[in-house]
Amino acid sequence: MVLSTLDWVIIAVFFAIVVGIGWAASLTAGKSTSEYFLGGRGMPWWLLGISMVACTFSADTPNLVTGMVRENGVAKNWAWWAFLITGMVTVFIYARLWRRSNVMTDLEFYELRYSGKYASFLRGFRSLYLGIFFNCLIMGTVTLAAIKIGQIMLGIENPVYIVVGASIGVVIYATIGGIKGVIWADFFQYSIAMLGAVIAAVVAVSDERVGGLTKLLAHPNVMPKLDIFPSFDDPKQFLPLLIIPIAVQWWSVWYPGAEPGGGGYIAQRMLSAKDEKNAIGATLLFNFAHYALRPWPWILVALASLVIFPDLASIKAEFPGISDNYLGHDIAYPAMLTLLGTGWKGLVVASIIAAYMSTIGTHLNWGSSYVVNDFYKRFVKPDASEKQQVSVGRFTTVGLMFFAAIFSLTILKNATQAFDILLLSGAGTGAIYILRWFWWRINALTEIVAMVVATVLAFLLVLVISPEALENAYLDVFSTRLLISLFGVSAAWISTTLLTKPEDKETLRSFYLRTQPGGPGWKKVVDDAMSEGIVLDASKGANWQMPLQIMMVFVGCVSIYCSLFGIGSFIYGNIGLGFGLLGIAAAGTFILFRNLGKLSLK
Repeated sequence: MVLSTLDWVIIAVFFAIVVGIGWAASLTAGKSTSEYFLGGRGMPWWLLGISMVACTFSADTPNLVTGMVRENGVAKNWAWWAFLITGMVTVFIYARLWRRSNVMTDLEFYELRYSGKYASFLRGFRSLYLGIFFNCLIMGTVTLAAIKIGQIMLGIENPVYIVVGASIGVVIYATIGGIKGVIWADFFQYSIAMLGAVIAAVVAVSDERVGGLTKLLAHPNVMPKLDIFPSFDDPKQFLPLLIIPIAVQWWSVWYPGAEPGGGGYIAQRMLSAKDEKNAIGATLLFNFAHYALRPWPWILVALASLVIFPDLASIKAEFPGISDNYLGHDIAYPAMLTLLGTGWKGLVVASIIAAYMSTIGTHLNWGSSYVVNDFYKRFVKPDASEKQQVSVGRFTTVGLMFFAAIFSLTILKNATQAFDILLLSGAGTGAIYILRWFWWRINALTEIVAMVVATVLAFLLVLVISPEALENAYLDVFSTRLLISLFGVSAAWISTTLLTKPEDKETLRSFYLRTQPGGPGWKKVVDDAMSEGIVLDASKGANWQMPLQIMMVFVGCVSIYCSLFGIGSFIYGNIGLGFGLLGIAAAGTFILFRNLGKLSLK
């Protein structure tokens, strides 16, 4: 694809604005670690919500969705649509708890909730495991998408050139501007990225080979892929594509951006909020934009690609310069973007760069916050000044980008592969992150054992046990691996919890006083303290609002799913169903805001 002078001007202006945002944020970012990593804990809900959705709107996400649709149809998106349940649980149950904890990072939680050497080990080990290895795996996936886009859209065959070029701008503004630079850049970049996705969908559907929306939906290559729900006649379709994600995956798997109980960069944004109300508002906005607004432009491009590029051979024939290592169904998305005209090419390329930079910027700041706050300050130099910590954070930011580039160039091959690796490596641990806030008995060893067993099982299932040995009549190989990990890890951590000592009472009481989780899972701790004349439950039980919160989780899921499928119904031509679903979504939204004021917030 040849870019005109106008296209390059648009891209250059985009880069200048983003770097300018980083420079403006740098004027205050270096004052303290709170400013650099949390924006001074004073960020508004709307800005944080857009930042969350911008981060998850990464350069690899359209590729991932395209690969899913081309391989398994629209129904395959339940692999990530199911995480809406996790998101709603975070909104109405965990957002306020995270904000009350007042920690710098979610890993600092370990020494708030647990005590002793095991708590210290957890915090230190996970700061490096998540902050460096896991984080770089995610960034490597996003950078892999940039390589594929660069090879297809810009004709740059050497992936090293693409990685270096894609990294420069984001490293500059993420390094000098801290979280404020990242969040304000996210706001700008999300607007560009969403506009680019819509333009790409319109152009794809309007292509003369596609012939418009009506002909697209009637095309023989497309019709088998349109069902939103998998066929219930075939267990090997509906069990792995729908039942496993809805019944198991959302609560049992740790996945970035959809962590059970909140965590990672979502927790970082909640901790940056002005107060609990802003933390809830941010996560609610994120989930609506993430699940209801974004998917359909990508899905339309994926469906249109089945007409223009029906198989991998047709993509290879059109783009002979693409490396065989990177040839997969996910590459159909950047292939479709080559259909754009002058001016639009520059805007959409800028939108893809925006999606890439928003995700990488967030992960760089998030990962460096772990390395600085939970490793360097905690274990290496406890008396480090604020200036020294910010300097280490900036140095770490550059280092993380380097390792992410290595992952993308040497290990990863496609977006679906990385998605499966990330899901499997956290299988079985999600329930701990949900329950540790509400059951006093969970201890640091619970998490250590779960982490070790999950890692060992993932290694055995992926590298030792052959896929053929896991084949069966009901589930695909990945779902079988997921269930084996779930049962194995769950048995290990539950046994560990019941057979080992609980945390000391002072740690448990301190945690309860700060976060006020309430509920029967803490009754023993509250009653024991009461017997000693210590009052832990400041609200005298009124803070336990779990029935109301669960109702709001359910209504929130119904509202957003109805919005998602209502938009899809309009696209599919089912106008009456579309209005009906959007009506249910509107009613659910009214119920949510009517009851939001009943939650006891600080």
